[in-house]
Amino acid sequence: SYRKLLVAPRTMRQEIVRRIDREIVRHQQHGDGYLAFKMNALVDKECIRALYRASQAGVMIDLQVRGICCLRPGVPGISETITVTSIVGRFLEHARLYYFRNGGDDELFLGSADLMPRNLDRRVEILFPVNTPRLRQLALRDILQVHLRDKRQARRLTTVGPYQRQEAGPGEEAL
Repeated sequence: SYRKLLVAPRTMRQEIVRRIDREIVRHQQHGDGYLAFKMNALVDKECIRALYRASQAGVMIDLQVRGICCLRPGVPGISETITVTSIVGRFLEHARLYYFRNGGDDELFLGSADLMPRNLDRRVEILFPVNTPRLRQLALRDILQVHLRDKRQARRLTTVGPYQRQEAGPGEEAL
């Protein structure tokens, strides 16, 4: 058993779903639920269902999925609080970040795992928590939030399937 690490194939899926469900409860009680994940692939049905449940409860969710994404964002009544962007640039991204606001008691996990059955069921994968507040804030501010605000290379997944290029709004600088 592990106290801090989320390890596949043992407990990673269950712990991610548990934290998504915790965010749902938090949002129902306080209205401040938020999740942001950065990964290369989102395929796992159980994780997708959990994200749909969170969206239906009103939790705001930002996903950056570089490659395949089997979740459909923006579907009324199902996933309308979920946005999915993708950045495919010159370099292969390998960072995976899983952020749970948790009512201000932020949790951020970094590691190797995408949310897909082969990673969660058939490989040894690890997500580790960033417990040092300063390092957690740096990773959130300088990596995750920068990537989520990208207006040069990012494409946003539409409800019906194709991706559309993200553009800077009037008076907004393209990041």
